[in-house]
Amino acid sequence: MNDVEIILEAQNIRPTAMRILIYKFMARMNRAITLTEIENNFGKANRTTISRTMRTFEAGEIVHQIDDGTGIPKYALCESDCHCEVEQDLHIHFHCNHCNETVCLTDHKIPSINLPQGYLAEDINLVVKGVCHKCNGFKNSPGNK
Repeated sequence: MNDVEIILEAQNIRPTAMRILIYKFMARMNRAITLTEIENNFGKANRTTISRTMRTFEAGEIVHQIDDGTGIPKYALCESDCHCEVEQDLHIHFHCNHCNETVCLTDHKIPSINLPQGYLAEDINLVVKGVCHKCNGFKNSPGNK
């Protein structure tokens, strides 16, 4: 059994060939990607299968969806110890206005937000927009994963 199969089975997700391929593709990309990017990479795959895989991954906390303000949802792999909990797993996302890539800055957590009594946070999304380290000419940017 390979590492991807172990990761999927740990989240009670059956490791089908397509799920393994999509997971490996996302890991290679090392950034948030759109459903269209996944579909384009797997041109002969059924779009419904890809869409279901992403919903399964999201429900199984394998990926999280990012709203980076572009109007197109993007998906990124979760860290191995992530449970997508508001109190501990939320991190900053960075969207580059130059290359249009969005990345997770997992070492930079979103601080706790004290809401008024009666309010319950279900999701928090913090996107910093600017120019990424690649477009800015930095070779090794600290804190990027």
